Amino acid sequence: MSQDVLSDQQRYLAQLLEAIQRCAWFLQQSRNKVNWPIDGEWLANHKKDVELFETLAALNERFAKLQDSLASAMRHSALLAGESTESFLKVLALFEKQGVIDATSDWQRCRAIRNIAAHDYSTHYAQIAEHFNLLNELSDILLHTSRNLVAWCADQLQIRPASQDFSTEFDNIFL
Repeated sequence: MSQDVLSDQQRYLAQLLEAIQRCAWFLQQSRNKVNWPIDGEWLANHKKDVELFETLAALNERFAKLQDSLASAMRHSALLAGESTESFLKVLALFEKQGVIDATSDWQRCRAIRNIAAHDYSTHYAQIAEHFNLLNELSDILLHTSRNLVAWCADQLQIRPASQDFSTEFDNIFL
């Protein structure tokens, strides 16, 4: 019975890794639709551009979804590696030590901007532009973490994404 539980947990991590690849690719596709950086005046001049604001909304959503998927996969992979998962700070410390994330503070910055996006309803275009420029910048941290975590799971746990559906597109992000 314990073998079945272990197999189930390994399959679940493989599914999370596939989700990370998918989320990372879609995040990058949204980023590619915008000429960065954007400024408040330009944004105000395009305030009725539905396609632009749908892209920016997708960027918010995809950033958050990628970070959530990464957090779940980090916690789950730490558990499978026999490491402490009692607090997420311990999980972050493990992955900082393993080189999956550069710094816990980077992760926390990403989390802060993600939370602001979920609760801030500013109508000041300069602030909105600043938010999205920061989100774009911090996306690199999440993408870097994605690549490192997928590689770490393959190397340390011999667990790879459940399917190769997004592997080529994911790898092409980093070319």
